[in-house]
Amino acid sequence: MMKAERRLRVGLLGGGPIAQIAHFDALHKARNAELYALCEAAPDLRARMSTVHAPTVAYADYAEMLADPRVEAVLIGIADAYHVPRALEALAAGKHVLVEKPLGVSVEEVEALRDRVRQRQLILQVGNNRRFDPGVAFARDFLRSEVGALLAFKAWYYDSTRRYTMTDNLQPIPVLSESAQRPSGNPKADKRRYFLLTHGSHLVDTARFLGGELIAVRARRLERAGAYCWFVDVDFASGALGHLDLSVPVRGDFEEGFQIHGEGGSVQGRAALPWFHKSSVVEAYSEADRQYRRPLGEDAHTYKLQVEGFADTILNGTPQHGANVDDGVAAVRALVAIARSAESGEWVRLSEVTGTV
Repeated sequence: MMKAERRLRVGLLGGGPIAQIAHFDALHKARNAELYALCEAAPDLRARMSTVHAPTVAYADYAEMLADPRVEAVLIGIADAYHVPRALEALAAGKHVLVEKPLGVSVEEVEALRDRVRQRQLILQVGNNRRFDPGVAFARDFLRSEVGALLAFKAWYYDSTRRYTMTDNLQPIPVLSESAQRPSGNPKADKRRYFLLTHGSHLVDTARFLGGELIAVRARRLERAGAYCWFVDVDFASGALGHLDLSVPVRGDFEEGFQIHGEGGSVQGRAALPWFHKSSVVEAYSEADRQYRRPLGEDAHTYKLQVEGFADTILNGTPQHGANVDDGVAAVRALVAIARSAESGEWVRLSEVTGTV
């Protein structure tokens, strides 16, 4: 695709693994955005990534990058604990923000960020890239135009014991640095929390994107043989009943999927690993003409598509397709509610939760 004459100048915060396997490539290939600046505190990593990816300018200090008037937006691709603080600093500097999911790790911090976004009237988008999967986007449009009132919603997310065998073949070998900034402790050591934040954030956002607002959940959790499983009953604001299944890792293939039934039809879909850049396989049935539809998603580089959508909203005023700050807050509330319910075994209303996952 030809590059647009006017491209959003993006400053990428972080040159670590997620930048190397997703965001550098997305920014290079996006039709309407460019990697203008890179900020990476580790000197060796900054030098290596600057040589490979050739930003116009590279910074060691985040404040210096934010002070650069040429930087119009910041893509935050660092550890979860830093998402909200760095996003707040970007907003204070007048920059738009695309931040990796989850938006944050506590209800209180993401709500404070939402308040700041509203005050500054800037665009903040959360990196729930599955919204830009052509199959998922088609499913949402079909649900709205053909299916109408929903009855039953099921969605699942299965990470696999074999997943890293596949992703190691698909992704570039990440360059690491001993000087990289890391949160205190090891966030990945608490697997129960890490899996819910990392993988559950995808599942919850897909449920909200396709099924609408979640108002209450009741969760059960099982930990066995190094695997973690959450079965979650969901009450949707629409009155539909839902079930979410998060199992990490399964002894089998990676899979995300959904099955939705409603007044005017049904939709089902299955997604592969996003690194294949292949659209979800979606089949949609309409009762109106008793026909199935199966769309072909010819461009499913969801990391690139989310950057393009972000840039279109900023440059052209296109309605925001990606997850906005309200979506990010609602997702964190859902994750906290699932964690609370898994401990108590009781129904938990999202509007009543506080604290962290």
